[in-house]
Amino acid sequence: MAATGGWALSAGRFIAAGRIAAGLALLLAPGRTSRAWIGDHGPAGEALTRCVGIRDLVMGGIALHTVDHPQVGPRWVATCALADAVDAGASLAARRALPPVGAIGVPVVGAGAALVGLAASTALRKRAKRLALGPQAPITIVPKDRDPVHPVTPPSP
Repeated sequence: MAATGGWALSAGRFIAAGRIAAGLALLLAPGRTSRAWIGDHGPAGEALTRCVGIRDLVMGGIALHTVDHPQVGPRWVATCALADAVDAGASLAARRALPPVGAIGVPVVGAGAALVGLAASTALRKRAKRLALGPQAPITIVPKDRDPVHPVTPPSP
């Protein structure tokens, strides 16, 4: 599994799916989630929560869609890790003014997701290099009506 980047792909998918779930919660229940995260700030807090919710939903969707792509996947996993680090740092900086979920939960979950995301992104970059530089067997085409012992090599472009 390590040779194929399995743990990193799984971590990238898991974090992306969690981001999608969090984004949906922030969009669908902005009052409840904003009160838990930043406190009761009425419609203004709900508007901010919806903005962050759509960000997380879109970023999670893109990350989930691209995690298997060797060139794009590591970048999106790293982008999500950066967003998680900012969420954790901002919530930690404002912890005295936040409810317990925002003061403790968001920094802990955000920092954990950022660390795992960064490690997964690094592993996915290494995987991409292995895939690009690994041994490649030549492609041969064997027509159905020919003897498979004598493959036909395709013409060069």
